[in-house]
Amino acid sequence: MIEKLNLTMLTDFYEITMANGYYCADMKDDIAYFDMFFRRIPDDGGYAIMAGLEQVLQYLDKLEFTDEDIEYLRSKKFFDERFLEYLKNFKFTCDVWAVPEGTPIFPYEPLITVRGPVMQAQFVETMILLLVNHQSLIATKASRIVRAAQGRPIMEFGTRRSHSTTAAIYGARASYIGGCAGTACTIADEEFGTPALGTMAHSWVQMFDNEYEAFKAYTKIYPTNATLLVDTYNVLKSGVPAAIKVFKELDPPNKGIRIDSGDIAYLTKKARKMLDDAGLEDCKIVISNSLDEYIIRDVLLEGACIDSFGVGERLITAKSEPVFGGVYKLSALEKDGEMIPKIKISENVEKITNPGFKTIWRLFDKDTDRALCDIIALDDEPAPSGDEYEIFDPNAVWKRKTITNFYAKNLREQVFKGGVKCYDSPSIGEIKKYCKEQLDLMWDEMKRFENPQTYYVDLSQKLWDLKHKMIEGNK
Repeated sequence: MIEKLNLTMLTDFYEITMANGYYCADMKDDIAYFDMFFRRIPDDGGYAIMAGLEQVLQYLDKLEFTDEDIEYLRSKKFFDERFLEYLKNFKFTCDVWAVPEGTPIFPYEPLITVRGPVMQAQFVETMILLLVNHQSLIATKASRIVRAAQGRPIMEFGTRRSHSTTAAIYGARASYIGGCAGTACTIADEEFGTPALGTMAHSWVQMFDNEYEAFKAYTKIYPTNATLLVDTYNVLKSGVPAAIKVFKELDPPNKGIRIDSGDIAYLTKKARKMLDDAGLEDCKIVISNSLDEYIIRDVLLEGACIDSFGVGERLITAKSEPVFGGVYKLSALEKDGEMIPKIKISENVEKITNPGFKTIWRLFDKDTDRALCDIIALDDEPAPSGDEYEIFDPNAVWKRKTITNFYAKNLREQVFKGGVKCYDSPSIGEIKKYCKEQLDLMWDEMKRFENPQTYYVDLSQKLWDLKHKMIEGNK
């Protein structure tokens, strides 16, 4: 989708005014580093999921100002004519590093770093945040819901409740990365290969004289996908009995019922008994109706008989916490070939940034391959190694722990070099598989919905020293 559109002007207006300012101040070629990171995990969870990078790459690869864009800017009577002439031949020349999609991520880690002329590196802020914030939010929510289902498939059913067309399409993509089996959003399947799934609406049943006729017609047309919506009138008195009658008569190879209202635990237990008593043990039960991870967890604890779930508005809008608080901050400049770290200081500790050009190392246990911690380090530092490595809480340095028997993996890859894309995005299926594999390397304690164990994200000693030297120097 995004590769078909010129979205260069989808930006905060201040990005353009600052670009004009940099040009007029003769700073347009000054080299700057910007980090995209987030400060808090949605829903007070134990982890988030990186998503949206493929669309970021498509956006950066297509950056150009059209004649119409430049005429619009000229009409504002706000911009220097030399700046507008510069935009006519604009070419993205930055270097970009990023964490691959599907990776479990944590607060303050530099998920994307852009290095290049400050005009360019600053300008792309809005779209990077828009794309990564949205898809990471939905992928994270999907992952929570998928885990609550304990191996039962989750279908993303929220297209009609999403906040826009693009939110529906990219939300469906992100939900698949997070573990959903597929989506009701047809165009997402066409664009990305996220399997399109669905059953029938209540209107199909209402178009016939009775449920039996409606179910029979549908089953004849779709014998390999005969999932019948049984709650149009009365689930147990008419819906399930009509479905049983049709299934006994036609015996489709794949059969199921869907319940979209009522007391889920009670109705599914009763329906399961009715189906089993009729010899239809292979008939699946699908549930939808304003579900989230907490409802799914609770009805399963109550013994609900459910084979799969359709989850709509509370997934596609991340209703419980619909904002992923990613930010984009200056971290360094280059002057005469020398890097000059930059820091933002605030009375709010969580808003103090980490200076310099950085990377992320994830340490794994050699025996179990489980993730032990992440280290945010300056890019010129060697990988953590040796028999022992001491980590500490950056905000409470007396809390220390020694890591042994580990190996380190750099989480980031260069995706643009000199403005040229040097990274091929994996297929959506590969990203989903990678996401599951990486989550399996995380400890179960940090996957809890309530009070998850905090995953260690440390600063290297060199970075911590630099940060606190700069804080002290600005007092």
